[in-house]
Parts: sequence; C-alpha cells; structure tokens
Amino acid sequence: MTVCVNGVAVDTSVWPDPTLAAIHELLRQQALQEKLLSAADGEDNTLVSDAIEALLRRQVKVPVPRPEECRRYYIARPGRYRHGDQVEARHILLQVTPGVPVGAIRDLAEQLLAELYSQPALFATRARERSNCPSGAQGGTLGLLRKDDCMPEFASQVFGGTDLGVLPELISSRHGFHIVAVDRRIPGELPPFDAVAERVAQDLRNASEQRALEQYVRVLAGRAKIEGADLGAVSNPLVQ
Repeated sequence: MTVCVNGVAVDTSVWPDPTLAAIHELLRQQALQEKLLSAADGEDNTLVSDAIEALLRRQVKVPVPRPEECRRYYIARPGRYRHGDQVEARHILLQVTPGVPVGAIRDLAEQLLAELYSQPALFATRARERSNCPSGAQGGTLGLLRKDDCMPEFASQVFGGTDLGVLPELISSRHGFHIVAVDRRIPGELPPFDAVAERVAQDLRNASEQRALEQYVRVLAGRAKIEGADLGAVSNPLVQ
C-alpha cells in the first residue's frame, strides 16, 4: 500500500517500516509550516534532518528528573546497570544490501522468526540455510557475549530483558535484521546507585523524551490525513 501524508506520497523503500517513513514526512511538513525549512530545501536530506531536530527541540520539552525519581528507576531496573553480564546466544542475520527493498527483507525475517518462535529446534538448520553472518555455518552460535562485544542496538535488546530461547522480536541493526536465541544468562554485579546516578538520570530523561515525542507525533497525526500507516500505534517517533 502507498503511504501518503496530507496528499504527499512517501518513499518507504529507505525506511525499516512504513510508520517511520510517515513520521518523517509528517515532521518535515510541520517544519515547513513553522518556517524551519523552506520548500527549496526539501531535497536536501541534511537540511531536512536539521530542521526536524530544531522542530523537536522547540516543541518537545522534557523535565529534568528529580533524584527520588532516578533512585526508583534504578531500583526497578537492576539488570540495566549491572556490570559484567554475559549471555550465551545464537543469531540469524538477514542482511540489508544495496538495491534490495528493506521491507521485503523485513517481511522475510518476520516469517522466519514466526517459524522459529514456534519451532526453536529448527534454529541451527535455518541459520545454516539463511544467515548472512559467518556464524551461520556453526548454526548461528555467537558464544558468550558481553555488552561491549556487541553493537549498541543489538546489546540493548539482548541484555535488556530476561527472556531465554528465541526472542519474540526482530533486532534491527546497521547490518540488517537479526533473529536471536538466548541460551543462557550470567548476571554480573550491580554497582551502588551513587556510582551510576548520572547514567540513571540520562536514561530517565531519554525515556521521558521518548514518551513526549510519541505524544507530539500523535497530536500531529490527529490533525493530518495519513494513508497506508497507523500512527496511532507509533512506538518509535525518533527520526534519524
């Protein structure tokens, strides 16, 4: 289905999914309306990105978290701040390559994930057949990993939960889409709050910013005519 925002057709081929493409166009149009961008700048990706960032700085206000909020956040998420966590994991990489539509690769990855989530015993076989990572020859085995061994976008998903087995969601990275199975988790040590207080405050601010961005996008979407994407269910309005 074609994605249109206020009558403007959107090229979704360069985005991981149609929702992000629609959000980008919605914010671009709002930047134009607020005169942070001119019509002549519309083809310059750098100028568009700068204008969207200026728009969000102007419209999305995030309060500074209070110390008691930070402490509660830290207590509720001990796994986030432990040092030395390790996981024993396997993965299947479906690589995004130039000239191949991202949506088609995502669809294939989603189909493969659905199969493996219901039939995890097939993981090693599918890794050998489908993975674009050299680890596929060993059934996708990555061995024991620490956070620092992984790309940030990969580590945040693999180390951010407690699930074992095939993870229920795809992990998107700069290389493509990953299907991951976690076979074992080895917890590290939790530092005292004072040692990570600044990091906790930044994490809490980031979480607050994410909620504020989602709310702002929904407000804009409520005023717009959008076809081919559901912005009522938006969960990631951050536009790169």
